[in-house]
Amino acid sequence: MANSHILDLDADVVELAPYVPGSPTAAGPLREIAFRTDAWLPEETSRLKTLFAGDQSLDEIALSLGRTRASISTRIYDLGLRRNSKRSWTEWDDALLHSRYSQDPTSRIAAELGRGVSAVYARARLLDLTEPAAPPYDGWEDAQIRTGYETGVPVGQIATLIGRPMTGVIGRASLLGIRHAAQPSGWTAQEMNRALELAETGMRYLAIIEQLVSEGYPRRSKQGLGPRLRQLGYGRGWGRAWTPEEDELLRHAYETSASLTLLRTRLGRSPHSIRWRAEALGLRGTHANRDGFRLGPIWSEADEQILRAGYGKIPSRELARSLGRSPAAMFSRANILGLVHGYIRGFSKDEDIAIRNAWTHGTSLTDVAEALNRDSAVISKHAIRLGYRFSDPNRPARAPRNDRSKRPTITLAELVGLDPEQLGLSRDRTTRAGTKASSSASS
Repeated sequence: MANSHILDLDADVVELAPYVPGSPTAAGPLREIAFRTDAWLPEETSRLKTLFAGDQSLDEIALSLGRTRASISTRIYDLGLRRNSKRSWTEWDDALLHSRYSQDPTSRIAAELGRGVSAVYARARLLDLTEPAAPPYDGWEDAQIRTGYETGVPVGQIATLIGRPMTGVIGRASLLGIRHAAQPSGWTAQEMNRALELAETGMRYLAIIEQLVSEGYPRRSKQGLGPRLRQLGYGRGWGRAWTPEEDELLRHAYETSASLTLLRTRLGRSPHSIRWRAEALGLRGTHANRDGFRLGPIWSEADEQILRAGYGKIPSRELARSLGRSPAAMFSRANILGLVHGYIRGFSKDEDIAIRNAWTHGTSLTDVAEALNRDSAVISKHAIRLGYRFSDPNRPARAPRNDRSKRPTITLAELVGLDPEQLGLSRDRTTRAGTKASSSASS
């Protein structure tokens, strides 16, 4: 087992290990090759690799080398070359995809086209092509799984690289009898694979633990299970660049109001990555289902206004109940809207000064909470940290008011520049307190 693991692949990776179909497992002595007029000479092969690495189209490479498009494609496949091409798809490419997509593994089609698997999948989705049944794994896919497991590449990233579901990669690795480099010591391959399979279904960690126990596996703690699953690749995206095919597929999904879940699972993108890319492409807000395909009522503008007005001011459960939603749904929407709860919003320097002045001049905690637009319990706790306890009976107090409803509202600015006369403090009471303190000191 490797001592160091690859936590994330480089953004431009299209394969983990080269694989040339039909190549011998061990290099032997070279033999003399019979002369053919169409034979590929070393100089010509080197030129092909240079043009391919420069993202030249297959038609341009064929024209440069004086060969046919089919000859170039076959040679690229024999050499096992792949790339994240930015070239537009041609009619020839689409015709090949139409004729082969439902029969051959996506990795083999990608090799013939000289593109990455994710690009082929995205293009197939744009052409409304479907896979009726998963084709068998080929040698290239097995080579990527072996290399990825040996070097500790997250399983989710291996799945994205070869265009297979994560559970499929887990099952294939089990058949190949290989162990992941990041597999914890003391865990069997069966336990690790089962935990990943359950996590892929969306089960929570505690539910996974109980399910594993019911199936006869050892009981793991939540702190022991969660980090292990994340280290193995569950729940972590891959920071690779978006390809033109993926951008076009994302635009197509917004135009046709299609589900974005398929994009996440097959392209290996996180919800945050899709939202970020949609924002960069100017697509945010154009999807017919702007709340996605979540269960529950759609958030209306009126709901959002109620949330903005009451978030952090009304108790969370009470606010969620008034909106007819769960607290988790309310917190999620507040996060999307950029709202900050009063319980987690940091105190500014001016607010600290206002709390100090309010305590010094006898301003009530209720007035301070109103001025700072915070919960009084939060302010009281923070004031104690600053050394000001509002429940201290010895602190100065404001003069009582007979009619509380006519008292003007105190603002943050007034508290920062507090003037005792403006806030109606009792000079007589303050003077008496000072005189009493002086007489006590002199005696």
